Amino acid sequence: MALIRWEPFREVDTLQREMNRLFDSLAPEVNQTAFVPAAEMQETSEAIQLKIEVPGIAAKDLDVQVTAEAISVSGERKATVPSEERAVFRSEFRYGRFQRVIPLPTRVQNTQVQAEFKNGILHLHLPKAEEERNKVVKVNLAG
Repeated sequence: MALIRWEPFREVDTLQREMNRLFDSLAPEVNQTAFVPAAEMQETSEAIQLKIEVPGIAAKDLDVQVTAEAISVSGERKATVPSEERAVFRSEFRYGRFQRVIPLPTRVQNTQVQAEFKNGILHLHLPKAEEERNKVVKVNLAG
């Protein structure tokens, strides 16, 4: 009888892989987190520049709504159905509907918003409301 060295960490690693495979097969939607596009905002004295990352989504599949105080972007990233020949064994892409509401730091002229969609990034130019551009606040100093 040959002696076999027991390696407990290999056993734990094997058990981890088997548990992951079991959970993936039983409930694949549990591993899918909600798709929330990343955003980047810059504010100047005249406007707010907002960029939203939405790769893999066509411009026609986006719904952008702007109020004076917030912007809402919603859409859907649709999964492609793989053929039998090219089955997907693992995917880290996120699919499905999303909606993101971003509050704005100042009021904007929502009727004057300009949008551009290029390379999967939505660029929005949101001009500030006239009263926000000319707003000057006098600060009283005590003492």
